[in-house]
Amino acid sequence: MSIQENTLPPKARRRVTAEARNGEDAEVKVAFDDNRIASLVFGQFDENLAHIERRLAVRATANGNQVQIRGKPEAAEQARRVLSVLNSRIKDGQGLSPGDIDGVIAEAIAQGSLFPAASDAPLSAFDQISTRRRGPVKARSANQHAYLQLLKRCELTFAEGPAGTGKTWLAVGHAVSLLEQGAVSRMILSRPAVEAGENLGFLPGDMREKVDPYLRPVYDALFDFMDSRHVERGLQTGMIEIAPLAFMRGRTLTNAVILLDEAQNATSVQMKMFLTRLGEGSRMVVTGDPTQIDLPGGQKSGLIEAIDLLKHVGGIGHIAFHHGDVVRHDLVRRIVQAYEEAGKSPRGDQGAQRR
Repeated sequence: MSIQENTLPPKARRRVTAEARNGEDAEVKVAFDDNRIASLVFGQFDENLAHIERRLAVRATANGNQVQIRGKPEAAEQARRVLSVLNSRIKDGQGLSPGDIDGVIAEAIAQGSLFPAASDAPLSAFDQISTRRRGPVKARSANQHAYLQLLKRCELTFAEGPAGTGKTWLAVGHAVSLLEQGAVSRMILSRPAVEAGENLGFLPGDMREKVDPYLRPVYDALFDFMDSRHVERGLQTGMIEIAPLAFMRGRTLTNAVILLDEAQNATSVQMKMFLTRLGEGSRMVVTGDPTQIDLPGGQKSGLIEAIDLLKHVGGIGHIAFHHGDVVRHDLVRRIVQAYEEAGKSPRGDQGAQRR
């Protein structure tokens, strides 16, 4: 006995064998009505299918415009849903990068329900930001979707979580979109000038050259969303300002979008000073990873303190990313997961003390 159900928009079909009901491997068959889309979903030499196999521990065999998936019932259903969303992305004219695929897989795992009714819609309805250089940039996970919504709705947003989850990148993209729309007149990007375990010593050059090493990741994100000539022009005219956190004291920042990156390395005094710079018509985004604090002498992180103190204050958004949200590279996700698991064990007490 078998169950057949039409679930995918392109008349793709799912079949779960009777053995799946007894806890054994399930068989899911998915068919696409467009061979061109099917080849893009499968990837060159079926590399996308191979990636899905590794991440979900299933076997995926392509035959023409069909895929046969075998594995544990929940994993097989997750793989089917991943193919459904990838199909939708291609039909919408979006490309598929490894990060896109990882994001879809992570979200399918996070949703976790077996055979959910009409469950493909949320994955295809994620929020997005648009800039002239990149065009529409869509969230890759539910947390990124929630993050973009907070950025659009809240005047102050905190984003915490591990590397590779898009905290800074999406914040910079949102800042660029606000600047291009005329919602703000300038963009201010800042970081605490704290060395991550290294002694950089004396840095030659003018102020911009001195702080560039600390702010290079912010520059990288900025160049992703703006042409280099526009960035340089913005820096020259003051439309874009990049400065270390210490230089914010005494200022009132009006009609601006302000981003503080690596905020876990801001002290309590610095964080209070920064947050109280917010002026009329401005938006502020604070991002950081509480597990990577480089403050000397065991000082308390201003990011952790601020999130705790302000959690009940209206108009402030907060999003916490986890290893499942990592979209940079699958290996990065596994590294972050390993560190998170180590931090929960008795051996992770030292890491907990740093927080």
